[in-house]
Amino acid sequence: MQAPVLDRPFYERPTIEVALSLLGKIIVHGACAGRIVEVEAYLGESDPAAHAARGLTPRTRVLYGPPGHAYVYFIYGLHECLNLVAEPEGSPGCVLIRALEPLAGIDQMRERRGMERLVDLMSGPAKLTKAMGITRELNGLDVTRGTFTVRDDGAQVGEIEATPRIGIGQAADWELRFLVRGSRWASRQPPKPDQGGRWAPRDGTSRTGTGPSD
Repeated sequence: MQAPVLDRPFYERPTIEVALSLLGKIIVHGACAGRIVEVEAYLGESDPAAHAARGLTPRTRVLYGPPGHAYVYFIYGLHECLNLVAEPEGSPGCVLIRALEPLAGIDQMRERRGMERLVDLMSGPAKLTKAMGITRELNGLDVTRGTFTVRDDGAQVGEIEATPRIGIGQAADWELRFLVRGSRWASRQPPKPDQGGRWAPRDGTSRTGTGPSD
C-alpha cells in the first residue's frame, strides 16, 4: 500500500472531527488492508460511555498520551476492539473503528475468520480486529509509522450519516456513530420506517453491539 500515512497532526484535533475524517481512510496491518466505513466517537472524561470517564488508570493511560496511537482493549472476555487516540496529549478522546471494506490480504482475513462471505468479513469492531490480526499486543502502538498504519489514498466517501452509538448503556442517544451512507460493508444499516427508530443488525438477529464498555 503506497498511499501516504496519516501524520500526528491529523489526530491532534477534536474527536468528532477526527472520526469524520477517518471515514474513507485505509487501515494497513502487514499484508492486510481495509477502508474505514463506520466509526464511533468517544469524547473522554465528559462522555459517560467512554473508558476515560473514570479518569486516568493503567488501562486508559494510552488515551491520555500522544494522539495517533492505537488503543486496543478486550471486551466481554471474547473480543478485541480497535480505537485510535485523538485530541492533544492529556485529552483522552478516541475513535472506535466499527467496520472496514476489505481491500487486501483477503485470503488471510478469511482464514482468520473461518468464513468466505466477503460482506460480513469486517462488518463489526470485533470482526475486523480478528480479520486484520489486530490484538492487544498492538495496544499503545504508534500508527503514524511502521507496519500498522492508517493511510489516505484520496478516495472520496460521499455522504456521511450520523446515528446513535451501538451496544452501550450510557449516553446511548448521542449521535456519535458515523458511517458512509449506503455502505454495504457497515455493521448495521439505518432503520426502516416500520422499525420505530431501532438499529437492526444486517442478519436480523438481536445480538448486542460491541461498543466500549468496562
